[in-house]
Amino acid sequence: MSTSDSSSLKFSLESLNNGGSLANKCGIVITEMGPDRVSGTMPVAGNTQPYGLLHGGASAVLAESLGSIHAMALAPAGKLAVGVDLNCTHHRSAREGVVTGTSSVAHAGRSTASLEVVIHNEAGKRICTARLTCNYIDAPR
Repeated sequence: MSTSDSSSLKFSLESLNNGGSLANKCGIVITEMGPDRVSGTMPVAGNTQPYGLLHGGASAVLAESLGSIHAMALAPAGKLAVGVDLNCTHHRSAREGVVTGTSSVAHAGRSTASLEVVIHNEAGKRICTARLTCNYIDAPR
């Protein structure tokens, strides 16, 4: 799906990849958006701790960005997804290259959605597993 019109809001990959959001500041690029998964990439460079490792907070930004977009793509008509819980387990570090995250649905209901986001390095090794839970609230009119 390249465009979503759930919640009477329209967004496309192009609109998600442009603008002044935190995801854009971290260099996140959404590469795939559909009902079953949302994927994106983020460079390690510029998103590190002072000693050169990928910052855990940057992994959290990637996870919440992908999961929130996924929840919005699944949102019931007239609803917005808002994150209420994010849990990240960091399995290994990355020092260079690009990491890729993929969101998949753990639960999609009328009032909540839970997404699992797995982040891999360029060698395909898992560096982070995250779970995001979103509540659906009424969209502004």
